Amino acid sequence: MAQPTVIVTGASSGVGLYAAQALVARGWHVVMACRDLDKTRRVCADLGIAPAAVTLLHLELGSLTAVRQFAHDFAATGLPLDALVCNAAVYLPRLEAPQRSPEGFEISVATNHFGHFLLCQLLLPALQRSQHPQRRLITLGTVTANSEEFGGKVPIPAPANLGDFAGLKAGFRDPVAMIDGKPFKPGKAYKDSKLCNMMMSREFHRRYHVDTGIVFNTLYPGCVAATALFRDTPALFRTIFPWFQKNITKGYVSQALAGERVAQVVIDPEFGQSGQHWSWGNRQQADRAAFAQPLSDQASSRERAIVLWELSEQLIASASP
Repeated sequence: MAQPTVIVTGASSGVGLYAAQALVARGWHVVMACRDLDKTRRVCADLGIAPAAVTLLHLELGSLTAVRQFAHDFAATGLPLDALVCNAAVYLPRLEAPQRSPEGFEISVATNHFGHFLLCQLLLPALQRSQHPQRRLITLGTVTANSEEFGGKVPIPAPANLGDFAGLKAGFRDPVAMIDGKPFKPGKAYKDSKLCNMMMSREFHRRYHVDTGIVFNTLYPGCVAATALFRDTPALFRTIFPWFQKNITKGYVSQALAGERVAQVVIDPEFGQSGQHWSWGNRQQADRAAFAQPLSDQASSRERAIVLWELSEQLIASASP
């Protein structure tokens, strides 16, 4: 069989970068979908990733036009698509007012949810054409958006909650900035966007797994407390949070280990069951095996997922050129 190909979004740093390294080590060709290609070349050289093992393509998930351009650019490479890893995310907890995407949407939801949702839809036909025996679409989840776990119950700034989607129903443009239509809370906007990611992964599974055989899963590799995701948090937080996760919660996971775990979920046969949320838990243990973590009622509800799917499609279509 020809060398398999995987796309990893946000592969220039953090978990995405180390997932790319782990996948290359396992013989896969990695399309590194990133905003800054010069930076991506530098970090590949730093990690010893051979230029021939990767293809670098520009992707700005916060722009729906750029997402469509990426899909066009990928098709032009002629590469097959055997797996897609939706890893990229923005986390901007210090914003006092919402940033907006080029289409006018709040930037966390625009990037983390709308961008990936459109990307998955555009690339699904390519995944369907793959001859690989285990085609997979894997999305990075988080405990902070899953109220079945302790991290999802933390009330600062508020737990993830999409309400009745009032913000999406209102068009999700200025002055609306939250999916539930309530006042802007930047940390909650991130949590809500990740809840959307997990809901949509389950809905892709329900709609497409039986007919296509594609495996749709999410994962939580452990708390990657020292990563560029937290670049916009206060400096004191970036010092204390990794220490706290290492010494108090015992949830700390290095970027390299998280990348290895992503690669496992993409490749290994034991992760071949679709519709799962794979987790290594909040407290790390040596040689601990991953397990299927239950998701909250919000994340698991088929009825709510259908509403979110349809509203997201309508808003994306409203921003079409």
